[in-house]
Amino acid sequence: MNYRMESDSIGTLEIPEDAYYGVQSYRGMLNFPITGTKLHPDFINNLAKIKKAAALTNEAAGKLERRKAEAIIQACDEITEGKLHDAFIVDAIQGGAGTSANMNANEVIANRALEILGYKKGDYSHLHPNDHVNMAQSTNDVIPTAGKLTVLDLLEPLEKELKRLEKAFLDKSKEFDSVLKMGRTQLEDAVPMRLGQSFHAYASVTHRDIERIHASRKEMYVVNLGGTAIGSAINVPEQYLHQIVPTLSELTGYPVEQAEDLFDATENLDGFVNVSNALKTCGVNLSKICNDLRLLGSGPKTGFGEINLPAKQNGSSIMPGKVNPVIPEVVTQVAYQVAGANTTITMAAEAGQMELNAFEPVIFYNLFGSIAALTGAVQTLTDNCVTGITANEKRCRELLEASVGIVTALNPYIGYKKSAEIAKKSLKTGISVRELVLQEKILSKEEMDVILNPYKMTSPANELKEAVNS
Repeated sequence: MNYRMESDSIGTLEIPEDAYYGVQSYRGMLNFPITGTKLHPDFINNLAKIKKAAALTNEAAGKLERRKAEAIIQACDEITEGKLHDAFIVDAIQGGAGTSANMNANEVIANRALEILGYKKGDYSHLHPNDHVNMAQSTNDVIPTAGKLTVLDLLEPLEKELKRLEKAFLDKSKEFDSVLKMGRTQLEDAVPMRLGQSFHAYASVTHRDIERIHASRKEMYVVNLGGTAIGSAINVPEQYLHQIVPTLSELTGYPVEQAEDLFDATENLDGFVNVSNALKTCGVNLSKICNDLRLLGSGPKTGFGEINLPAKQNGSSIMPGKVNPVIPEVVTQVAYQVAGANTTITMAAEAGQMELNAFEPVIFYNLFGSIAALTGAVQTLTDNCVTGITANEKRCRELLEASVGIVTALNPYIGYKKSAEIAKKSLKTGISVRELVLQEKILSKEEMDVILNPYKMTSPANELKEAVNS
């Protein structure tokens, strides 16, 4: 292999002659062998979009020669098309507040631009990674801006999948509207309800998660690009300062705006914590739903067995015929992962000092991963579980009629004490609540038919009283 020599303030290193990365990227790769995971592809693309916006703005401000700007822009376009990604060699988690990631982008773009201009890679006297590609920028405004753009990119498919899940729950709520079952509190019999009401509740909480996640996007639109090192906009021409964000907005299609307080936007990362909190809450809700589905579908002979989950794969290597609720299980595991990542993101945001937070790389590593994992979890929950759920109506009816929970409906008519006596006697003797009430002539059959009508008991109390009075 042939090499070229590149130097930085630390010293000189041999770089493969054909490499698009340079000495600073290579040092970053050597210094941070942390996760084995490279920069997220969307993050790389957003770095390129920022560099393109900067080249356009610097050229318009008269600070960057047109031919150099055009070469940088072409290189950036190639990156956003998916080319040159293999030249981004630094680990996703790195020290230096993301300087290695920023310089990796600067060097790749510079070397490809040099090729476009007819020069050799590494011949930075003609076009330099810092002086030209990174003109009027700092790692400290480029990296958080790229992070916010990437969050926006990743949230779109997540919101789409959550909307599909909400619709799937709503469809099941209609399908199961006439299926009567026993509601439970603290895993004990409570009062009757419709199975469709359970699934409507799942749709409702999913809708809140959609709204919560969508609202968190608002803070991602506010960027500190133009603030450079600490928010003071040092080395930034006035025209660039005012035009860089509108240019980026035009390139990305997002309504990004420059923060009013660039110092605040540079040193504080609470917006990312807000997004992570919304993701954690979503994960918690999804896991609760999946716990319900596993319980409702437990069995097939010794569990609740009120619903049937789709059989997706063998459940055991030793027990023939066993089928496990693998889809709800994996969603719950994702919820745990997201909750753990949320703790990391929270502590990393808290760890910022003075005018900069150096821990954005670990925030992005966890945040991007959380969004991607939730997106996959929601997709498989919808397609491989919820849409295929069926109701075991016979089993629901058996458990409902065998339960003493319906005695709660007698409270307004015979009082709590007498209702409790009936419940205890029913449990002891095995005689149903209805039969005991009729035997003791507490209420008439006609009254019982109205009061203990399970379907009516699933409606608001005023509707039931009106039915009794009529």
